[in-house]
Amino acid sequence: MTEVKQPAVRPARPFFSSGPCAKRPGWTPEALNAALVGRSHRSKPGKARLKDAIEKTRKILGIPADYRIGIVPASDTGAMEMAMWSMLGPLEIDIFAWESFGEDWVTDTVKQLKLKATVHKAGYGELPELKAAKNRDTVFLWNGTTSGVKVPNGDWIPADRDGITICDATSAAFAMDLPWDKLDVTTFSWQKVLGGEAAHGMLILSPNAVARLEAYTPHWPMPKIFRMTKGGKVVEGIFEGETINTPSMVAVEDYLDALSWAESVGGLKGLIARSNANLAVLDAWVQKSGWAGFLAKDLVSRSNTSVCIKITDPWFQGLSDEAKADAAKKIASLLDKEGVALDIAGYRSAPAGLRIWCGATVEAADLEALTPWLDWAWAKVKETAAA
Repeated sequence: MTEVKQPAVRPARPFFSSGPCAKRPGWTPEALNAALVGRSHRSKPGKARLKDAIEKTRKILGIPADYRIGIVPASDTGAMEMAMWSMLGPLEIDIFAWESFGEDWVTDTVKQLKLKATVHKAGYGELPELKAAKNRDTVFLWNGTTSGVKVPNGDWIPADRDGITICDATSAAFAMDLPWDKLDVTTFSWQKVLGGEAAHGMLILSPNAVARLEAYTPHWPMPKIFRMTKGGKVVEGIFEGETINTPSMVAVEDYLDALSWAESVGGLKGLIARSNANLAVLDAWVQKSGWAGFLAKDLVSRSNTSVCIKITDPWFQGLSDEAKADAAKKIASLLDKEGVALDIAGYRSAPAGLRIWCGATVEAADLEALTPWLDWAWAKVKETAAA
């Protein structure tokens, strides 16, 4: 048996997890030294920091001045469920799902809220037909984090819609262009593209979404952390840094640090360029690998953040589903053991493969160093299986 030779160069930062994602280049814990700890988040400096996080988010993402931005609990999930529980119900709903998190929003809508919805589904690697009805609400993800398939644009959403759109953009914000005129509710979390700390979500509301909040009262009980109105009016403080519950000011400081770094690399354009350059590294490798491909079937819908790799080798395709899953896990385990790629196993409900984060906080040079290791791990797993 011929020994498979290890590559000579290792990634300087082996952090390719799809969430929480890599910290920004050069990050150290000293970035948090100025955190407002031991003080109330409702103090004058506390509210100023929270307001600063909101306004820097607005500036970098190009969010319109009349859109409200709030910092909310429970990460992207909390932001999405605040919106769904508060606003869905007056109209029928179109909901789009093509991976596990989209399926979560289907469950919330159909099984938990028990609302009338038309569910548009597609398998991993594909998109359902995208067509939003003018007289319905629309719920969808911009980027499928567990499938590596994104929405290519917002052209399918009517500009003159009567309903509202609710978009989970957690692995898209700061890496993809978002058409704000087509999005009424947009959510994301700090721990994705900017590599911030977890547990906090962002909720962005258009004037249409605010009008829905003020005109509609759901018939189900609303937990305190979901309540965004009082006396039929939106609670403006939520969108000015007066959070519903207590935020971590250490996490806030980390988000502010990430936003400052984002500005230093050219803002949104620079962040998108970095993510695209990272995807290009994997694309070049896939073209010559001989054993790997992209789970996303169409180039226009291929994610530039959560890049999902399928194994196309005929030997692998001949295995049972259980054996495929085992082989893919062994590849990820080998790379983890060598310290060259951490946490890149495919999502548990996705087809067997790998998932490599290519967001802006990852360096292209590290991905270039990683690709020979991917070939090495594949060769080791296949050789061992054949022995």
